[in-house]
Amino acid sequence: MPRIKSFEKYSKEYDEWFIRNQTIYLAELKAIKSLIPIEKTGVEIGVGTGRFASPLGIKVGIEPSKKMAEIARKRGIQVYEAVAEELPFDSETFDFALMVTTICFVDNPVNSFKEASRILKPDGFIVIGFVDKNSELGIRYQLKKDRSKFYRDAVFYSAEEVIEYLRKTQLDVATIKQTIFPNSSKRIDLVKDGYGEGSFVVIKANKTS
Repeated sequence: MPRIKSFEKYSKEYDEWFIRNQTIYLAELKAIKSLIPIEKTGVEIGVGTGRFASPLGIKVGIEPSKKMAEIARKRGIQVYEAVAEELPFDSETFDFALMVTTICFVDNPVNSFKEASRILKPDGFIVIGFVDKNSELGIRYQLKKDRSKFYRDAVFYSAEEVIEYLRKTQLDVATIKQTIFPNSSKRIDLVKDGYGEGSFVVIKANKTS
């Protein structure tokens, strides 16, 4: 069952988070944008309120929360109310699929990645953005998880765990980026290759035959 109770109740507060935390939001958006060609046709799985799909030019989204979907539609996104493990699309439909923090809330990450792979064209790819559970921000989120409206039901993963899940599907890791460097000498919005320093990790994985 999708973990949407908090998002149904606090959809407006969720959307306003991106305004209150604009520096973090823009850093995440910058890292994701670096891996998505503008001429490709994509879908965001777990589109939320459309805060990523809209500026990235993604016109189609999947979102199980009705309240969140309503806000995304106001941003011009065509939203289908469904879950990541059962996507309402034909095979080989999209050039790419985007998942931002979605992995924290799916019931089965491997099945979600397999389903994403199914709807990708033969040369398609998936881009996954998430907070690394071993990072400074990830540890902070986990410590206050029980008091959080949105992360109470979340399951955080490390970069290594996400890579391992991808290896169990028809998806081959191609590029890894990281950003959000809190309490360090680096700019918080710096985007670097790899993982292990930045709190927000973005992985691009190509569909394999």
